[in-house]
Amino acid sequence: MDIDTRLLRSFAAVCEEGQLTAAAARLFVSQPTLTKQIRQLETLLGVELFERSRRGMAPTPAGRALAGHAGAMLAGWDEALRATRAAAAEQVATLRVGFEGGIINLMTRSTVADFSRRMPGWQVELRQNNWFDPTSGLATGEIDLTLWHAPPYLASQYNVAVLGEEPRVVAMPAGHRLAALAQVRLADLLDEPFVAIPHEAGHWREYWLAGEERRGRPVRIGAVAHNTDEWLAAVVCGQGIGIAPETMSRLAPREDVAYRPVADLSPSQVGLYWPKDRQLTPAMAAFVHSCRATFGSGSRD
Repeated sequence: MDIDTRLLRSFAAVCEEGQLTAAAARLFVSQPTLTKQIRQLETLLGVELFERSRRGMAPTPAGRALAGHAGAMLAGWDEALRATRAAAAEQVATLRVGFEGGIINLMTRSTVADFSRRMPGWQVELRQNNWFDPTSGLATGEIDLTLWHAPPYLASQYNVAVLGEEPRVVAMPAGHRLAALAQVRLADLLDEPFVAIPHEAGHWREYWLAGEERRGRPVRIGAVAHNTDEWLAAVVCGQGIGIAPETMSRLAPREDVAYRPVADLSPSQVGLYWPKDRQLTPAMAAFVHSCRATFGSGSRD
């Protein structure tokens, strides 16, 4: 019997969350879609996996038995995908590096040239991070390393080669009431509408909405952007303000956009990230050394 791994992931999420609503939000699917997937899995297996009640979803004995194996099966499949893609990349001597739209100017011609000297015959394949995947392709093995501006706590979830820190700034239309200030406070921004990235971005959405610093204060969403160009366009059109890495002010300078430091907003940790369970290959290590050797030279290249 062949079972779609998507159905197993849905099953595992419901087991862990104990209810459909939370599991659906975690998987970024609708509740009816998740219900359909669970029933499809039950039909395929010929067993009832959950006892449904007003309090939520509790696994049946059959469900508990499956849950005891599902995690290992999914982890094994994910590792197989990563190993397959990594082997394919090694065969063609290609290092796949993800980057944020606002961080690419931290990786320069000097970085790639330095890497080429360290790893003759290798090439760097750059892929812009997908806002619909919180791991930017690391979980599936589609990329080897990713450059992130990230909260420091992310270092507990990934291996990271730290390159430095960078302030987070607020971007607003040039005519905004706060644009005349040289620096703003987060309290000045809390009642403003914000341009957000999609819910599918998971913890990144909260990070770029200053979720931790808000201390539970709700955010007003003026627009949702699906890529960097949409995000900037929404700011320009006055649909909301946005928080971005300071490099964005150099990457996308515009007369109609004002970038201002936020006095009480914590900086991002800039680094190269890769999965905890993956060893650093010679090519990955060489790229880390190249980035460290050239970090901060983007504005001069």
